[in-house]
Parts: sequence; structure tokens; C-alpha cells
Amino acid sequence: MLDLLTLGTRVQGLRHERGLTLQQLADAAEVSVSMLSSVERGQKAPTVLVLARIADGLGVPLAELVAEPEDSRVIVRRAADQDTVEEPGGWRRTILTPVVPGVNFEWIRTTLPPGCDAGRFPAYAPGSHEFVVVESGTLRLTLAGRTVDLDAGDSVYFAADVIHGYANPARVPCVYLVAALIMRPRAAQPRRNGAS
Repeated sequence: MLDLLTLGTRVQGLRHERGLTLQQLADAAEVSVSMLSSVERGQKAPTVLVLARIADGLGVPLAELVAEPEDSRVIVRRAADQDTVEEPGGWRRTILTPVVPGVNFEWIRTTLPPGCDAGRFPAYAPGSHEFVVVESGTLRLTLAGRTVDLDAGDSVYFAADVIHGYANPARVPCVYLVAALIMRPRAAQPRRNGAS
């Protein structure tokens, strides 16, 4: 398995080979300098989409960036390596899945505090899909103007090529899981905020 320090060393080495500064690669990859720096130092486990952008910025296939050929059949991500992001507004998301070369799939566990609105996420490329399962509490899912309330144990599928949003209208925390298969557009697109 490719660990975070090995990944960071590989990204930094490829950047140096191309004579790029952190800022130049961040611009080319459409990621923040702080994110890129954290990846290079092995301090942050990037999402599949962030890694794909970095690979594009370096001009290498994602598979070359993240895995040796013999490692591609089984990739383990230990609980200690899962990246938990504390978002503004008090909500938290943990990326549960390992990075798999050529597969833009993520499984994310999110906790929304009472009354929290996590905001709106952009429409992804056609062919993108999300499955959501509510573990506890109530989740209000908004899809291009349509609203669906989901309670503990409920699940939903939607085509993720529409603007979508997540909120907790209740007085108790809401925990939900998102399985997302996000297609990447063929042409350059404005920077995304990441999978919801």
C-alpha cells in the first residue's frame, strides 16, 4: 500500500522534475497551495478528486501517482489514516475509502449538528451518482429545488449531475453516509468543492 509519506515524496519529486513551484502546480491542479503542501509533507490524505487534479497538473496518470502495479488489486486504508475534515458551521466528514486508481468513488461519513446546513454542492459531470443512507437523526436533502426528508434507516439514490444540498432540520445530530461515484468532465471546469 502506498502510504501518505511515499505519496507526498512522489508528488514533490514529480513537481521538482517539472521545475514547478508549489503555487504553479496548485494553479495547474486547481487545488489550494495549503492542500498541496500538506499532501507533499504526508500530513493529509487527499480525496480521489484532489489526487486526480494533482495528477492532471503533473501530466501523469492517476495510477502512476498513487500505486505500484502490484498494489492495485488490494488497497487498504486503516482507520488511523482516514481523513476527517472539520467544516465551517460545525459539521464533520470522514473519507472512509482508500484511493483506487482509475475509480472516482468515495464513501463518506458525515455528522451535521442540530440545525446545521452544510450548504450546496455543485452539479457533477453527467453519469455521476450518489447513494445516501441516514444512520441517525433527520437529513434534509435538496436536489435542484426538490426537498426530501430522510430519517434513520432511510436511503436514497440520485443522479449527482444537479446542484444538491444537505441540512439537518432537527434538534439532534444527524449522521449519514454518502457513496459517491463522481465522473470527471472531459474539459477543464471551474474548481469543485469536493464530493459531498
